Amino acid sequence: MTNPLSRFATWREIEAQPAIWSDWGKALDVAGLRDWLAALGPREVWFCGAGSSAYIGEIVVAALEGQPGLRRAVPTTDLVSRPRAYLPGAEPLIVSFGRSGNSAETLGTLDALDALAPDAPRLNITCNGASALATRQAKRQRVVVLPEATHDAGFAMTSSFSTMLLTALALFDQSVPVAEVAPRLAALAAALRLSLPEMIASATEAPLAERVVFVGAGSLAFAAREAALKLMELTAGQVPVLWDSTLGFRHGPKSFVRGATDIWVFLSDDPHAARYDADLVAELRGQFPQAAIRSVGAGGDLALPSGGWGVILPVVLAQVLAVVWSDRMGLSVDDPFAGLGTLSRVVAGVKLYPVEGA
Repeated sequence: MTNPLSRFATWREIEAQPAIWSDWGKALDVAGLRDWLAALGPREVWFCGAGSSAYIGEIVVAALEGQPGLRRAVPTTDLVSRPRAYLPGAEPLIVSFGRSGNSAETLGTLDALDALAPDAPRLNITCNGASALATRQAKRQRVVVLPEATHDAGFAMTSSFSTMLLTALALFDQSVPVAEVAPRLAALAAALRLSLPEMIASATEAPLAERVVFVGAGSLAFAAREAALKLMELTAGQVPVLWDSTLGFRHGPKSFVRGATDIWVFLSDDPHAARYDADLVAELRGQFPQAAIRSVGAGGDLALPSGGWGVILPVVLAQVLAVVWSDRMGLSVDDPFAGLGTLSRVVAGVKLYPVEGA
């Protein structure tokens, strides 16, 4: 029987992710791009984007902790508003993420680089081959255009987010040999196919909550950030959502919890960090009997393989939950803000101001 949620483009884009990841693993020129990156030998790498695209950078930087090299997540929303706080004088490799590749902050970042750091190398990763991010020229640049299927038609970033994230990990995670990238993406795709029915069941069975919290450690903290945004976006802000790190949550943000709050704890695969995750789960269950506390990860209530590149799977769980709840609330899943004019698929209303050269 056809899932009634399949009438939404957002739902179809979520379900398409396993096939997209598996096929992309075979098509992406990992060897060629890694060779280019090695030849550049950048002293520092900045991962740049706005909104969900900025969160990709945060996840990547956290996921690659301990590996050689300097890496920073620099949101384009910061860089565009204060370009001289970052440029000139710096020549990092700028890795830009963009679903549309045409947002005001994307254009503003390209303008700032042209004016203040024209020699800085660029790697542009986008879902739109006709975008400025794909077509605008620079001195030292590579462009990675993802499959057209990742150029989500829905309001929320789903397959675009996951595939840009996995592309960055494929190119920058030196712990994974080139020959293992495609098999790893195929294995991740298989894990999602296997997990989707349980994700759907978990989302469908969960009653609408007063409030929702997502927490995790390391890269999973930033996965929690994206998870929170997905649920808040697709419920049109009607469900307040918070995110934090496992240990950071106690330092004030725990005051957010009241009544029927859902708390999702993303479990780390690091044995040391996992102890703190488990302690928080036990503490919250004792302190908030009305709240629904759910652990996600190996050995959790929902046993997703969330370690390493599997950081994306808890995010997909949140995508599923967001669509289910949005539909249950009677919202337009593909455009929750339809008729309001307050938010749009590609951010509008940003006026760019010229950046004078160095």
